[in-house]
Amino acid sequence: MVGKGLDMRVLGEMFLYASLNLIPLALPLSILLASIMVFGNLGKRLELLAIKSAGVPLLKTMKPLIILIVFISIGAFFFQNYAMPKIQVKFYSLLISIRQKSPELDIPEGVFYKEIDNYNIFVERKNRKTGMLYDVMIYDVSKGFNSMAVIVCDSASMKLSEDKLSLAFTMFNGQQFQNFQSDNIGTQRASNEFVPYSREDFKKKQMLIPFDANFNRMEDSALEESSGSNWVSKNSAELRFSIDSMNHKIDSMNVLDRTQMKKYSHLSFRNSYDTDKDSIQLLAQSADIAPIDTIFNNEPLDIKASILRNAATKAENNNNEFLFRSMSKVTTQKTINRHWVEWHRKFTLSFACFIFFFIGAPLGSIIRKGGLGMPIVISVILFIIYYILDNVGYKMTRDGVWIHWVGMWFSSFILFPLGIFLTYKAMNDSVILNADAYLGFIKKVFFIREDRHFAMKEVIIATPDYKGITFKTEELNRDITLYLDKFKTMSYKTYWFDEEYDKLFTDIKNNLEAMLNSLANSAYQEILDKAEEYPILIDNQRPFSPNTTGAKILAFFLPLGIVMRLISFLFERRLNKDLAKVRKLNNELQLITERL
Repeated sequence: MVGKGLDMRVLGEMFLYASLNLIPLALPLSILLASIMVFGNLGKRLELLAIKSAGVPLLKTMKPLIILIVFISIGAFFFQNYAMPKIQVKFYSLLISIRQKSPELDIPEGVFYKEIDNYNIFVERKNRKTGMLYDVMIYDVSKGFNSMAVIVCDSASMKLSEDKLSLAFTMFNGQQFQNFQSDNIGTQRASNEFVPYSREDFKKKQMLIPFDANFNRMEDSALEESSGSNWVSKNSAELRFSIDSMNHKIDSMNVLDRTQMKKYSHLSFRNSYDTDKDSIQLLAQSADIAPIDTIFNNEPLDIKASILRNAATKAENNNNEFLFRSMSKVTTQKTINRHWVEWHRKFTLSFACFIFFFIGAPLGSIIRKGGLGMPIVISVILFIIYYILDNVGYKMTRDGVWIHWVGMWFSSFILFPLGIFLTYKAMNDSVILNADAYLGFIKKVFFIREDRHFAMKEVIIATPDYKGITFKTEELNRDITLYLDKFKTMSYKTYWFDEEYDKLFTDIKNNLEAMLNSLANSAYQEILDKAEEYPILIDNQRPFSPNTTGAKILAFFLPLGIVMRLISFLFERRLNKDLAKVRKLNNELQLITERL
């Protein structure tokens, strides 16, 4: 578009059609961003929490917006089916017309200008105020290279004709050189032979150069009737009709090709025989015929060569013929693929709007971030993923690698489970996007210890019962000793099927946390310091609790069960060390409480 002198009305029309053409790309992104912002603001201002506290579930809160999205999806289908074909025809016909328009004439200084067909113009310098050109050289090959004319002049001026179909050159003080030889001379001269030419001196000379500077708009019907791009102008019914017609055409071509192959490609000389009347055929059915290899080997060498040569020629001719016939089918199949792409796009946009709402709304309620910052970041990342998946499916369908419905719905197949998962997590108040939850899991996996912190309280309401804590530490020591004696080294069967060690560890952990919570109210810094030394006990990371269905399946599936058991040794080793440390700290705590 740059440098073609287009009218502002043409540019405005093209940008209008381009913006309408981008609606299918922008609509899913806008729905995703809007839904994240709405529910993110509700979560940020605790309004969503108040709604849930009133007993209103998340889906019921989303119900009015779900109805709105349904209407938007229906409207998107009608827009794709009826408006987009007309918009695309207008847009592409205008774009092709702009590409074909000649550039605005602006001859630069010091270089040859080649934008005018059959003319090369060189200008040493020019006066931008008066428009005069100085030290001009023109190579004219409009009558052919052998009749080329070269014009050199001191100065020249140019202007477009009123109909903008030609360029008027007025040249001053120059010379013209032109060959006598023309293109229609049949004899070709040797490269070193002298070529006669004419020379003309002039004070003033005018020359008209054909140059169409008008904007000639392409007719919409030309695009609609083009077999190479007419799919952009059809609605879903017209696309299906065209697909059925082209499939019928390919089937007819296949039937004809199979007939041709059967008739000509294998032992075609037999087709000249009349199988009903030929006595040779009847005799051949009852007589013993020598194998073909034996007959061939008994022939003289020159006949063998002739037979092989004829067979190779026949095979090559058949191959070329059917290859040429297949090119038409390949082209038709590519056109069918493009029709299927456009047909599925009528529906994928509506479904994408629906999916992105059920991704954005739950995501906004989970992250609880409003405004434009975080929602835009998340929306762009998700939309880039969708765009990449959609382009992969489109190109696979266009090239015939995937079946059309798999390729065009590929992105929907990937994102639809994500929408269901996020909606489920949002309904159950999941911490799926809570960084602390993932940080805690990473610390457990890599055995990164967390420290306890107990600060001295200025006001203590409930003073700890130190005698009761002494009894609790003794009870904890007995449970820890029992656990270590029975489960310090567990067998494979005990790990997967014994529920007792899991229950005993849970009791130890709960009793320990209850005791430390009570010590947090102590007025003695020495006790608080000792309480901070207690380790935080981690559970043995396993996918299923002992003796459950999942645990039994993994136990009997030995390869995976053994791997999980080997991994659990790392957690058991840390747990046993922590329990031994808790037992030691209990004894030290007893001495401190007795002394105080």
